[in-house]
Amino acid sequence: MAAPTDGATGTYGATGTTGVYGATGAANATGTANGTAAATDLAPHELRILVAVDRERGFSAAAKVLGVTQSAVSHSIRGTERKVGAVLFERGRKGATPTPAGASAAAHARRVLRLLDALAAEARGAERGTVAGPLRIAAFRSVALHLLPPVLERLAARHPGIEPQVRVVRELGAGTAGEVAEGRADVGIATIGSTSPVPAGLIGDVLVEEPYSLVHPAGHPDPRSLPLVDWHENCGSYTRQWWAGQDWIPKATVLTEDDGAVLSMVSRGLGMAIMPALSLNGAPDGIEITDLGPERPSRSVGYVTTPELAATVAVRALIRELRAAGQGAGDAARLR
Repeated sequence: MAAPTDGATGTYGATGTTGVYGATGAANATGTANGTAAATDLAPHELRILVAVDRERGFSAAAKVLGVTQSAVSHSIRGTERKVGAVLFERGRKGATPTPAGASAAAHARRVLRLLDALAAEARGAERGTVAGPLRIAAFRSVALHLLPPVLERLAARHPGIEPQVRVVRELGAGTAGEVAEGRADVGIATIGSTSPVPAGLIGDVLVEEPYSLVHPAGHPDPRSLPLVDWHENCGSYTRQWWAGQDWIPKATVLTEDDGAVLSMVSRGLGMAIMPALSLNGAPDGIEITDLGPERPSRSVGYVTTPELAATVAVRALIRELRAAGQGAGDAARLR
């Protein structure tokens, strides 16, 4: 649907006196009398335009996606910049690049727009006694492969109207928690814990503690003598500290993109690896898993969401299923 433009009769019209967020209409008179309060009022269509420009990295591309003119997009962004008091995009030949202020504003805009969607879904659900609509989940690979499928199966059975949308995100840098903070996901399944705290502004909890194990070709007489096969996402800070104190662990000679490739390499006798329990689900034949002892490191896997979305029916339902699955995964990890 095309975003509303600056028509005089539009609900969020820039010049209409009936506009809730009208820049010059009657709604602005109170704000002007009270100072600058009304100057920061932003309408939903302005937020959608801001998000579109951030996503498309250009005014023309955003206008095409939204079904409006480029001049309407430019006018809206200038108005938004004036209201927030900051330059949001650097304009150039290659398009529009968000400034730090623009990146922050776009993240907040995505979260506000998601809350508006949740408001409508929750209201309809309260009236009908059910909940429906999308639920955006960001997860790293091993979680998407082994933890989420049974969770989503049970969620669908209990809440068939919820539509899970799963994005697999590499757990590097901001990772899945960053997707939530940026407003691109409602819930992130992330590595969290004492050494990887929940990011500021989000809430969450640990679902399962995964121990690390030594993984090597079955029957090898001295697996610790083998070269190390590793992947980019493998270790958090605590595990790296543990690794640093193990003089038998060599520098990785093979560095892959995911844990599946590591398992394949090890099963072919090309090295050994140190891996968390979730990554070992469905390990191929030819692999042996050896306990690293009582001082072994572990990985804390949990969920993160925003304080606002944590109260919604869909997010609460998902968290309940994640907790149940985490309990089962934790029991399996302790038995491994």
